[in-house]
Amino acid sequence: MEIAEDGFIFSDDVNKLDALAIHDYLSNGSYWAAGIPLDTVKRAMEHSLCFGIHKDTVQVGFARWITDRATFGYLADVYVLPEYQGKGLMRKLMSLMLFHKDLQGLRRYMLSTSDAHGLYEKFGFKAIDKPENFMAVVNRDIYNIDPNSSAT
Repeated sequence: MEIAEDGFIFSDDVNKLDALAIHDYLSNGSYWAAGIPLDTVKRAMEHSLCFGIHKDTVQVGFARWITDRATFGYLADVYVLPEYQGKGLMRKLMSLMLFHKDLQGLRRYMLSTSDAHGLYEKFGFKAIDKPENFMAVVNRDIYNIDPNSSAT
């Protein structure tokens, strides 16, 4: 999929993704993946359905779906660079992603956000009906652990 609109390119072509730029934003600009190592970002991208937003050759936005392409999809690592926000870019990307052939017929689409509920509600997302049924293991400081330390 590749769509050009208003000088921006929306694409699922992995060859157009700039892993270094994506890593820079996630590691230094996001609240959810601060300090994430580059190799972790690359591995996550390799095993996800990824989408990018580009202005000329600059990666200005990104999102990835963690999915089995049959029953479940989890939207993660969604961002638009601050200087490009407010232009409807993520709204456009969301509308394109949700029609992607690999995301059709899934039983459940999920995401977690602390600041973009209004955007996602426009696409049918809502709070989980029974949050008590869901569980998670969360390692908040996973990227701040010194791999050379001998923790016991």
